[in-house]
This record gives sequence, structure tokens and C-alpha cells, in this order.
Amino acid sequence: MRVDEHTINLDESPVFYRNAEAPGVPVLYLHGIPTSSDDWVDFLARTGGIAPDLIGFGRSGKGGHLDYSVPGLTGFLERFLAEVHVDRINLVAHDWGTAVGLTLAIRHPERIERLVLMNAPPLLDGFAWPQLARWWRTRWIGEGLMGSTTRGMLARTLRHGSVNPDAWTDERIGTVWDQFDQGTQRAILRLFRLTGRLPIPESLKPARPTLILWGGRDPWYPPALAEAYAKHLPGATVERLSDAGHWPWLDRSDLVERVATFLEE
Repeated sequence: MRVDEHTINLDESPVFYRNAEAPGVPVLYLHGIPTSSDDWVDFLARTGGIAPDLIGFGRSGKGGHLDYSVPGLTGFLERFLAEVHVDRINLVAHDWGTAVGLTLAIRHPERIERLVLMNAPPLLDGFAWPQLARWWRTRWIGEGLMGSTTRGMLARTLRHGSVNPDAWTDERIGTVWDQFDQGTQRAILRLFRLTGRLPIPESLKPARPTLILWGGRDPWYPPALAEAYAKHLPGATVERLSDAGHWPWLDRSDLVERVATFLEE
């Protein structure tokens, strides 16, 4: 199905998003860092739905006045969904997009019908930040690391997160690099520094069909996090993927169909 691109103005700032028209409850796709809605083009073409570039990322606004904390990004998402007239959703989220998506589900549990999470950050008790995140969370050190990042360094980091050596083509890396400007670097630092533990209730109710897909060879987020998140999500099914990394669908192209099948059940 055809995937269209749009730019709207929200909070006096541009917001870029992709959508593909399909019948039924729309799928909302939320990307992580340092990527954008580019992650979801194949998914949108298969399932339809909508995928915004979160503020601070991709082609959306990156102003210093914007709130890049998880609550701030969730508030942005609430306003975005109102602007595009979307209420009930199926939610598919990866990395930091899962933190925003789960916060939306905590605030509005009645709006989420089905939920797919992939390789979420360690925002639960008992899990430590990876070393790179600890550096980013440290003032001056984080700024120094961000400011000194080269395209080659970014490429090595992205490829380190995947199992398939062809997952990150030069073209894909070039797109992420073009978007990895000062605004995105600032958004990442603020996101890590303004975010603590995710206040998920002991059990996120009402129960809903939930699929947790976890690339078992993620160098930053351990597979044990999958079960830890599942404890808060009644009815969650966990599928560990021993042959996939942080962006599991880049290592396992069949996951597009796996997600689509789950959403259609």
C-alpha cells in the first residue's frame, strides 16, 4: 500500500509524519534514537498506519524550547494524535519509542487495543544504564562525545547494534547522519538526563494483547528486560530472537509479517 509523507505545524514547530491508509484501527509506530519514521516504511506499506518523527528527530522540529523528556514527548504525541484525528490505536514501538508509548498507555489505557514492543530501554528497577548512556547522562562528557561524533563513529555504533552486516547500508547510515544535527544531539542528551525510571503500575490494566519482540544480541539492552516489562503487561507474550540485535527487523525481515499477523489476529 502507498506510504505518503506530510508536514504539519504543531506547537509552532514542524512535525513530519508518514501514513498509509488502511481500514480498521490505525497502527501508530514510534521510533527510537537516533532514527526516525524511516524505520517504519516497510511496516506501513504492509499494515497501514501512521509514523511521526518525534520532536528532536528526523525532519520534525528540534528547537531548544521543546520538552524532550518522556512526559514531554508523550504530551507532544497526545497533541499530534488530536491534530490528525486519531483516537484508538494499535501501538508498535521500539527503543525510546516504547517509553513514550507506554506512558501514553498509562495515561490513556482505553485508547490502546494491541501493543508491540521491541528492545526497550532499561527504565525499570534493577537494570543499569549501558556505558554510553552513562556518559551521555554526565554533563560536559556527554556534550563532548556528541560534538566529536563523526559519520564513521556513528556508522560503527549503528552496525554494532545489528547482527546482519548488511543491515546498515551506506545509504541508510547517510540518512541518519544527515539528521544527526545539533538539535538531535541536544534532544538525545536531554532525553537521557530528564528521564528516570518509568512509573509503570504493578500491572498495566486493562489487559490487552501484547507482543514483546527482543533482539537477543542487543549490545545495550539485555534480554532479561523483556520479561521485566512483560510482568507489567497482562497477557504479554515474549519472543526472544537469538539471531537479531537492537533493531531486530533489520536482522529479521520476516518480523514485518510477524507484527502484521499479530495486529490482524
